[in-house]
Amino acid sequence: MTEKMRAMVLTGHGGFDKYSWRTDWPRPEPGPGEVRIRVHACGLNNTDVNTRLGWYAPEVRDATSAEPYDAEIEAGSWSGVDPFPRIQGADICGVVEAVGPGADSALLGRRVLVDDWVRDPAAPDDLEKARFVGSELDGGFADYVVVPAANAVPVESPLSDAELATFPCSGATAEGMLSRAGVREGQWVLVTGASGGVGNFLVQLARRRGARVVALASPDKHEMLGELGAEVCLPRSPRDLAGALRARIGQPVVDVVADVVGGAIFPTLLSVIRRGGAYVTSGAIAGPVVELDLRTLYLHDLTLHGSTVTSAENFRNLVSYIERGEVRPTLAATWPLEELVAAQKAFLAKKHVGKIVVTMVPEATERHG
Repeated sequence: MTEKMRAMVLTGHGGFDKYSWRTDWPRPEPGPGEVRIRVHACGLNNTDVNTRLGWYAPEVRDATSAEPYDAEIEAGSWSGVDPFPRIQGADICGVVEAVGPGADSALLGRRVLVDDWVRDPAAPDDLEKARFVGSELDGGFADYVVVPAANAVPVESPLSDAELATFPCSGATAEGMLSRAGVREGQWVLVTGASGGVGNFLVQLARRRGARVVALASPDKHEMLGELGAEVCLPRSPRDLAGALRARIGQPVVDVVADVVGGAIFPTLLSVIRRGGAYVTSGAIAGPVVELDLRTLYLHDLTLHGSTVTSAENFRNLVSYIERGEVRPTLAATWPLEELVAAQKAFLAKKHVGKIVVTMVPEATERHG
């Protein structure tokens, strides 16, 4: 008889009623080259909200919302395929408890973080073949998850499971954005949505590269962002962004804009990038459809980057930063798995700095070592 587990299952696009709390969901079994992980903690992301609401459907043109959209949505995941039911959750920390045929048995008993991009082993650089844990594959909002052994990366750290669960998706996304834009020492990098999950890691990882950071966020979050490495903090939508930059950093432009917001501020962001600079995005919570003046793009020799799929090397680099203490967690709050809906409501309220995490075991918030 198949063992059962607890899981929060997404059954379709819509409101919170599309989540079904199950205590009898079949526990997954690892196949060839796979491992089963006992999940201890899993962080929340905008992808969870966007997939539930169907925001990725091309007919949806609004900002990320707390309520279902009016549009008739046929395919609202980012792959264009909606394989419901689905267990979401990409920011996974847990312990390997079973290995499938051909998987490395040395992983048994190891605490791991999950690289949430599952790549084709025969073509790991083929972006079209990459699948995302919690979107195209079942994720960590459950007691157990099965992933390829290559995606279970051991981590040695005194941090708690909940703290470690703040890193995988947001940290790897931020590192991927900075890599795409070629951020280097001495550059000025402007980060939008700096208090969010990806934003706070953009601040930290840009500083790690020796860049200087301007963070856009609500004033009540500026002190924390300063502690994370932001040299200058400005309101989310300054009335005169170029003027504010001139006053605070001595020039009206930056080298790179790392944006997870989009929406109405997009033209302003492009206008403050120096000639030959770069814009990189991995999100559009304020709206996916923006106004682009092509003259700004070509007359200023700008480069625009979209950044979603990251490399396996990118993720392992992130784990090494964690182990060396070069990047810190920003754990805003924890909720038990069965209260995921309440956790997502708190996430949508956007009053927190960093990540909200759901936990599956009582000791997930205890530090190790």
